Parts: sequence; C-alpha cells; structure tokens
Amino acid sequence: MLDCECMMLDDQEMTEEWIVRVQGKEYGPANIDTLREWKREGRLLPENEARNMGADLWSTAAAIPGLFEAATSGANAGSPIEPPLQTQHRTFGQILAETFQIYRKGFFQFLGLTLLVLLPSVCSQAMTALIQKAQGSGGDLRVVAVGLFSFFMLMLSVAMWPVYLAGVQVLTVEIANRRRPGLVVALNEAVRYWPRVAALCIFVYGVFLLLLLFGLAIAGISLAAGSSLLLILFALALLILQVWMFGRFFVNVLFWQQFAVLENAAFIDSLRESRYLARSGRDLPWFERPLWRGAFIASLWFAFVLVIALVSEWTTLHHYFNQLTTTQDPQALLQQLTEAQQARGFDISAFVLNILQKILQPLVGIAFVVLYLDSKVHPER
Repeated sequence: MLDCECMMLDDQEMTEEWIVRVQGKEYGPANIDTLREWKREGRLLPENEARNMGADLWSTAAAIPGLFEAATSGANAGSPIEPPLQTQHRTFGQILAETFQIYRKGFFQFLGLTLLVLLPSVCSQAMTALIQKAQGSGGDLRVVAVGLFSFFMLMLSVAMWPVYLAGVQVLTVEIANRRRPGLVVALNEAVRYWPRVAALCIFVYGVFLLLLLFGLAIAGISLAAGSSLLLILFALALLILQVWMFGRFFVNVLFWQQFAVLENAAFIDSLRESRYLARSGRDLPWFERPLWRGAFIASLWFAFVLVIALVSEWTTLHHYFNQLTTTQDPQALLQQLTEAQQARGFDISAFVLNILQKILQPLVGIAFVVLYLDSKVHPER
C-alpha cells in the first residue's frame, strides 16, 4: 500500500508543470525534469519567480518541491565549493561594483585574512629596523637574535600567503552566494588547498621572477653596449622577446587561483583551464573578453600600487632627481642616496600607506573571482 502511495506521489510530481519568470519573461509550462535541466544550465535560479500551472499565485523556484533541495543536501555532504549560477554577463562597471559590495560585506573576514600575512611582515620590517639600530650601537648578539626572528617572521608570512589566496576565493564565493561564513570556517576551508596553491605560487611567481631577472640582464647588456650599435640592437631584440614572454605567461595564468580553489583542479589542470578561459569569448567584443577584462583589472591595481609607491617615496625620488642634475659621478650619487636613506629613518607616512595597500589588496582577488564567475556564464565561449 505504501509503495502504491509513493508511486502516485512520483507520478504527480512528474505530471505537475510550472511556469517560471526570468527577467520579466515567462517560460513553460515545464515539468520537474525540464526545470532541473534549466537549473544545471544556469538558466534557473532559486530566486526566480515560479508558479504551478494550476495556480495564479507566484512564488520562487526555491519553493518547487524536489528542485533545489537535492543540490543543498549534496553541498552539505562535503562537495566542492559551488559558485553562484548566473544567467547573463555583467558589464565591467557591474563587476567593479560587485567587487566593492562583496568587500564591504565581508570586510572583517577579509581583514582577518590580510592580517595573516601582514602581521608577520610588519614584525619582520620592525626587526630589520632594530637590526640597523643595533649595528650602529655594536650589539652583535642582538643583531643575530633579531635577524633570526625577522627571518622567521618573513618565512611565516610567505607560508601564510597560499592560505590568504585560497581564503579570498572561498569568502568571495560564499558572500556572492548570500552566505556570511565566519573567518575560522573560511580558514579551515582554505587550509585544505595549501599544498596545491603553494606549489602553483612557487611555479607562477618563480617564472615571473626569472622573466624579471631576464629583463635586468638585458639592462646590463644595454649598459655594457656603450656605442656598439650591434649590441644595442641585440638588447632591443631580447627586450621584445622578454615583453612577449611576460605577456603570454601573464595571460595563461590569469585564473589559476580560481581553478585551483573553486574548481578543485589539479596543478596542471589549473594552468590548462586558466589558459583556456582567458582565451575564450572570441565571439564577444574585445572589451568583454576575459583576457582584456582581467588585464584591465590588473592594470588598475598596478596603477594604484604605483601611486602608493610614488607618494610614499616622493621625498627620496625628489632628492634623487636633485642629485642627478648636480652630480655626474655615479658612485658619488649612489653614496649620497644611501646616506640620505639612512638619515631618513622610519617614515610613518610610507608605513601607513603600505598598510593601506595591504588592507585593500583583497579587492583585486575579489575582482578576479567575480570576473571568473561572469566568464563561466557561457562556458562554450
């Protein structure tokens, strides 16, 4: 008897049809299987309006029995992080607006993540200043002790960096899903990705460091070239090659953090999928493609960092240009700049600006997560 009742309920669920309203347009009637397919495709969200064919009262798709409950129970069973479903592309202005909105909603959680890497770095800088003071007073043992502590703080900051990166991804998606996770919950989730994110950090930052060293070598060749036209042309060719390699690698690793954390992809898969997504959207206008949007977001952040650096070091730069116009001897110029830097001592304004930059740094990570979610609206692109 119970089996018959269950079969009747299943048949009733299969025969029920629903009308859904998305952005003012009505779709249907559709049965539960069709609705589930629309949900998988990202065309139907829990907050979309819906009503039964036999009723006039509108509700939400979340109230349809058997449609979204399965996804919720699956998420509680330890499944990977589920990004929010989107049905249309955002404009670039909407991406920036959502970035600041997410940062505002989770400010204290993001601040807690920032302190993981900021506090050890601040301690390291403070200990370095103490080393310089101790060297001036001749305290050898204090120099060794403070130096070891400073090195330990620096290594702790480096070790916390992968947790910080993964934590920004986790918090952003949770807040975008209209959930407010605590910092401890986000940290527990982020720590699981530490080995993979740390390995990818070593690879990505290591390649960028090698490219930077390559650029310094080119600069050395240019200085050594003197009046040799052949060496100057050779250095110019190397510079073009270095810029091309830097740009190409930058494009390929635009979204490695998102795939490593949000998609739980392996080391190679994160890099491969990042390259594929960055080069997708060829049927879109160039300013709507993930590549150009990501490059513009990174450019905005680099410009902000440059402004902070120029403001904090303005006194040193002003002194440098003054000495450059009056001193012709490079060694004398370097000595004068070193003495001026030592005489300057601790600069509170530069310190505050550096802290401000670190506090705002999660914004660039949030922006790339929002861009990633936007770029996944139509994966085929």
